[in-house]
Amino acid sequence: MTRQRTVYRRGGAVGLTIALLAFTAASAAAEFGTKGGAEPANIEGITSVLRQDPYDLELLISYGASGGGSAGHLALAIRDPGTGDETVYSANFYADRARKHAEGHYTADLMLAIPKAEYLFGTTSSLGDTASFGLDFGESYKRSVVGVRVYGVPEPEKRAVAAFMERINDDYHARARNTAYHDREVKYDYLRLNCAKTIGSAFRYGAGYSELDVASAGLLSGRPLLAAANANIPAEMAMKLLEQWNLRGYRLDAVLYKKFPGSTYVDTSEEPKVAFKDLPNRFPSVLSRDFRNEQDEYEDPDNLFVMYLLYNLARHAVQVNERTGLLEIARSKIPLAYADAVRLAADAARSDSENYGRRVTFEPRGARIGDQ
Repeated sequence: MTRQRTVYRRGGAVGLTIALLAFTAASAAAEFGTKGGAEPANIEGITSVLRQDPYDLELLISYGASGGGSAGHLALAIRDPGTGDETVYSANFYADRARKHAEGHYTADLMLAIPKAEYLFGTTSSLGDTASFGLDFGESYKRSVVGVRVYGVPEPEKRAVAAFMERINDDYHARARNTAYHDREVKYDYLRLNCAKTIGSAFRYGAGYSELDVASAGLLSGRPLLAAANANIPAEMAMKLLEQWNLRGYRLDAVLYKKFPGSTYVDTSEEPKVAFKDLPNRFPSVLSRDFRNEQDEYEDPDNLFVMYLLYNLARHAVQVNERTGLLEIARSKIPLAYADAVRLAADAARSDSENYGRRVTFEPRGARIGDQ
């Protein structure tokens, strides 16, 4: 009888320990801003406020989360004219058919289609457990994102771009080669078929932007350094697209989605293993003299121009309030018209770059996106 009571007590202690461990694990999993954890409760509300502006597309320019030389990421959101829902098309870094990415990563498609709210603020993915947090969903917990919103885009053009994304997936599934937009096997390649090239190709070959310059794989063959020097770079492709949209008479403004600075999530598949909150949040550089510099050290006029232009176009800055865990529009201003934004950004970038080169103390003429 005594032995039975002892066994019962031990069993109860073990059960209590298991319950406490389960509770602790659940609490850790539910930590705000981490994979599978809590997310802002008012995502739909803030999304509705932003959607009061009748934009058609949003080009999403993600900051780099590594040290010098990080070019960031480029994706495109297309808005449904009926429902207002927005689908983000984003090149899948893991769809490169590399053996090391075959397990534990989502590789079913090359061009992912993700709801925009999930892409920016979600902590779970509609693609499943193998989707990459901070890349395929929950971008704003890892890095800031600038969204350039495009107004007045005809519906046939939007449908053509979306159809081209599906075409890329069809070619990826078929292991196609020598297509109109790529002369190698259609799979992700950091230099030859990356995020910037897939978005650019959708407009050049899908929507008929014949004047849009998209570097081909043939130009990128040979030595890695030569390929890197000629690769399609996210910030540069973004600038090319902005110019094309302006030529077509489309109106532009921008939204800065600021990085949430408190995410403790660590991606165990990446090296080094660093919490998101401690990763760099580096504006995506164009290929320039300071491509490998950190953002605070940008002095090249081309980099300054991009940052100044996006600031001039900015309408809103959106962030997660660290105290409440809710999304908020932290700041708003009236954006400049594109022609004025370009002229002022170019003048300020040229002047400021010259002053940086003189190593003198001066007040910059331009304001950088992220300063607001």
